[in-house]
Amino acid sequence: MTQPGKCEMFFLAAVTLVIAVCVEPLTAEMSTSGLSYHNHVVLKMDEASLRVNNELDTDVVVSWMSERCYQCLYQPLGVVPAGPSPGQPSSEEFIVSTQHELTLQLNSTTDNLALCTVPFHFGEQGNYSLWVKNLNDSSVVNCSIVTDADPVNSYIPILVAFLIFAGLALVSAIGRIILGLDVVKGILFRISGSMETERLINSELGSPGRTVAVVTDNILPPSPSPSKRLRSLDTFRGISLVVMVFVNYGGGRYWFFRHESWNGLTVADLVFPWFVFIMGTSIALSVNSLLRAGLTRCSLLRKVVWRSLQLFIIGVFIINPNYCQGPLSWDNLRIPGVLQRLAWSYLVVACLDLLVARVHLDILTMDAWWSPCLDILLYWPAWLCVLILEIIWLCFTFLLPVPDCPTGYLGPGGIGDMGMYPNCTGGAAGFIDRWLLGEKHIYQTPSSRVIYVTRMPYDPEGILGSINSILMAFIGLQAGKIILHYRDLHASIISRFLIWGLILGAISAVLTKCSTDQGFIPVNKNLWSLSYVTTLSCLAFVLLVLVYYTVDVKKWWSGAPFYYPGMNSILVYVGHEVFEEYFPFRWRMANSQSHTEHLAQNLVATSCWVFISYVLYRKKIFWKI
Repeated sequence: MTQPGKCEMFFLAAVTLVIAVCVEPLTAEMSTSGLSYHNHVVLKMDEASLRVNNELDTDVVVSWMSERCYQCLYQPLGVVPAGPSPGQPSSEEFIVSTQHELTLQLNSTTDNLALCTVPFHFGEQGNYSLWVKNLNDSSVVNCSIVTDADPVNSYIPILVAFLIFAGLALVSAIGRIILGLDVVKGILFRISGSMETERLINSELGSPGRTVAVVTDNILPPSPSPSKRLRSLDTFRGISLVVMVFVNYGGGRYWFFRHESWNGLTVADLVFPWFVFIMGTSIALSVNSLLRAGLTRCSLLRKVVWRSLQLFIIGVFIINPNYCQGPLSWDNLRIPGVLQRLAWSYLVVACLDLLVARVHLDILTMDAWWSPCLDILLYWPAWLCVLILEIIWLCFTFLLPVPDCPTGYLGPGGIGDMGMYPNCTGGAAGFIDRWLLGEKHIYQTPSSRVIYVTRMPYDPEGILGSINSILMAFIGLQAGKIILHYRDLHASIISRFLIWGLILGAISAVLTKCSTDQGFIPVNKNLWSLSYVTTLSCLAFVLLVLVYYTVDVKKWWSGAPFYYPGMNSILVYVGHEVFEEYFPFRWRMANSQSHTEHLAQNLVATSCWVFISYVLYRKKIFWKI
């Protein structure tokens, strides 16, 4: 690697960290603007102030419901007393959420009659007034919302961060173009040659007759060849991992960087399935490579079991979230988890591949009528096993009787479904976890608590959902089989990826009826529903096509910086969990109720892990288990 190349990488990393930290001064302006009205109300992130003015001669009960809450009960906000005299309203002040649109409902306290409903999306740290009054006809109640103080634009920090990183990418691209010019190469060659000669003389390691080899390596990953790793796969893994680290650190406390409360998708819901998907792809390539190298299937099976056991142990005893509550205790030890789910999926899919994997694919005929389906038909025993597992998931999900819950229930419980099944969170999936593992050994604060106000513990990495994570990894394995069977035939690989994406997308459309809540099987990360797997697999194939085409086919992009964490995925994931509370990954903020400060902190932390992975890559340090 040339010295200018090293300097460029270190310079860009340093600039990234400095600029991200310098964004923080925006916080003071963004967190204090718009507070001139209702000064005594201290607003936090994703909150607004609402003053309800009641001119009626009866008390009014104010209730609310989020648009993201499907078939939910209205939640009480407060009571506003009747006006003291005609034309003189009584007022009460409330704090409302700004994450999603709310529907406010006003009822009379005397007969519980619904007076009006008002849908409105409040802005962060805005101040609003809701006027309730009679019009000319005293039987008609008018409800209208007035903006007293404009909200802040909480999305400006995202725009600023995007422009900063886009600018860095542009500078890096221009720098590579400049460094690629013949004139610049000649200058760098002369400089590096003289520096190397001086180093050899000073260190007394060289001699006048010794030929010094020219250093020609680059900060970019080496070009792939048929016998080397595909950079696109490590880049895909790195994209998933970097986004996963960012959302785990908080994602700037924006709601779309957090997991969806129940049905639907956010950015945070994409990355873990993609990581499982690309793990399956790597299994296919790795097993084929090791079998061709002469290793026996029994020896590979031992390696698979040992690696799965290590992943499970690391997940339970090293990055267990129960450390937040003090030393681990068996009384409340969470057994499921992300690495545990990866271990289980890896074990099953790798064993299936060892069962059916072919060593020599180059001797297979491609002239038969069934050859277009060769990458599927050759492995029909594995497909049969996965199909049986999926039938088991469907039977347990829709046929298992759950006490005090409707059979086949897929809802969140809590206030959902009009509050009829408050303790049925997750249906059969939640029941199986609580029955087999115990309530204290699963996740205690599921995302369903945010909107659906659920009280039951529920684990999104539970037992029943592990079946569909196996399906996700197996679909990724199929992507690996396509690469093996059509190696160097880029058009065939891309077309088959797109066909798989189209088929899986069509299945998702049927299962969900192209809706969030109305389908047969909604897209749900907590349940790892079948439609969730098919939808994310569809998106994974599309993303993999884009990355494969730009990185390995056209070589327009080196895969940096995502390539580097993709090469050290286990270390980065475990490290970001273990050192989450340490500087420079976290520090005390001047204003903890600022999206800007949280975003800057989370971007700095994520950038640090990218930089660490780059340094480890340069030193050829890779943590393999």
